[in-house]
Amino acid sequence: MPRIQVPDEIPLKLEDGFARIRREFQLPGDFPRPVLDEAAWVALVPKLDARDLTDVPFVTIDPPGSMDLDQAVHLERLRAGYRVWYAVADVGAFVRPGGVIDTEAHARGATVYLPAGKVPLHPRVLSEDAASLLPGALRPAAVWRVDLDADGRTVGADVQRGLVRSRERLDYAYVQAAVDTGTADGVLGLLAEIGELRLALERERGGVTLPTPEQEVVPAGDGAYRLEFRLPLPAEAWNAQISLLTGMAAAAMMLDAEIGVLRVLPRPHADALAKVRRVAAALDVPWPDGAGYGSVVHDLDAKNPQQAAFLHESKVLLRGAGYVAFDGAPPRLAEHSAVAAPYTHVTAPLRRLVDRYATEVCLAIAAGEPVPSDVRAGLAGLPDIMSVTGRRERAVERAAVDLVEAFLLRDRIGQAFKAVVIDVDEHRGGGQVQLSDPAVIARCDGDLPLGEQVTVRLTQADPATREVRFALA
Repeated sequence: MPRIQVPDEIPLKLEDGFARIRREFQLPGDFPRPVLDEAAWVALVPKLDARDLTDVPFVTIDPPGSMDLDQAVHLERLRAGYRVWYAVADVGAFVRPGGVIDTEAHARGATVYLPAGKVPLHPRVLSEDAASLLPGALRPAAVWRVDLDADGRTVGADVQRGLVRSRERLDYAYVQAAVDTGTADGVLGLLAEIGELRLALERERGGVTLPTPEQEVVPAGDGAYRLEFRLPLPAEAWNAQISLLTGMAAAAMMLDAEIGVLRVLPRPHADALAKVRRVAAALDVPWPDGAGYGSVVHDLDAKNPQQAAFLHESKVLLRGAGYVAFDGAPPRLAEHSAVAAPYTHVTAPLRRLVDRYATEVCLAIAAGEPVPSDVRAGLAGLPDIMSVTGRRERAVERAAVDLVEAFLLRDRIGQAFKAVVIDVDEHRGGGQVQLSDPAVIARCDGDLPLGEQVTVRLTQADPATREVRFALA
């Protein structure tokens, strides 16, 4: 999914463009007064009938400045492996079924992020305050305890409601610097250790993590800006693996109990896989006999022109993800092929509606209690709600990226740039090129050689239409 980061202070015209995107995609505005009033009340009186786990020294790891903190982690070394403590914000302790917050959350589905702000799923008094796992604050949480063996494989998992207090708010750059300089101890050292074990297991089972760069708007002095690509840090992948193993544990729990909601992705069709293998051969990307797609992409370098083109072309294998709810026999499709295992979303309930439902199901299963009737009744409608939400979210993020690219290139029409051809349109001609400076991916006209470096000329950059177009020079 395209993502772009911009500095806090951005030009007024760019802010106007983001406002147009909000209107064009009919994103919700401010919360209605009854929702805000209920949120202010429940923020003061959450359900706190939970075990006291404030002795567990949790920390949060998020991008700098984040306030909607869904997860906190603590890691321990055991004699025969590891213990993962993962506290997830307990939105169910605040949101009353059938109340106005609940109704509004169903209408929104998920938080939509824009470079100049976000459209939150829940009022900020909850998502950035009372329900957020902010450091030093007593918070209700769904606390997962997942035990791993010495190789990082899950050997047991449980979840319960608990009261937690995060000790510290960390960001990825801090964690990475601590590991790189050898000063990481305790939870940070174990995060790298367990993260690498889980990444190895992901490759072993055929899972996929794409090394996809994000675009970032960087101030260039004198009020100017430039676009750069930023590759994710290893610390981000380690942290993501903790979230993944929690989602896998939750999915296994649901399948055993024959009730829940899963995040699923069909295995790629044989024709699509054969085409991607042909692309790999054409671009000299090694694909050893017997190797799966996940192991092929794991060590690729997005800065290498041919490998960048392959990564872009091969994303077709990861399209088609969705949700499936079940109450009874497990669904025929129960696996997420990119995870290479059954998987569900439980770790971001402040930002996704489905996570609250999945968490409530798991809490009931783990406690040996019936799934609450309102949760059970709401499962069937979740796939449609999240499908609509997902399409809107992807469209908004693509529009935001296009706007920023067009705005920053608007005065450079006619200039030539070095680029890499990352996609060729066999039907319409032309394709897509990726520039490294500025960091732009856009449509290009001409007879394009896939995976090769070319010189292109900017022919269009219109912030009003959000269209950027090049032609082969």
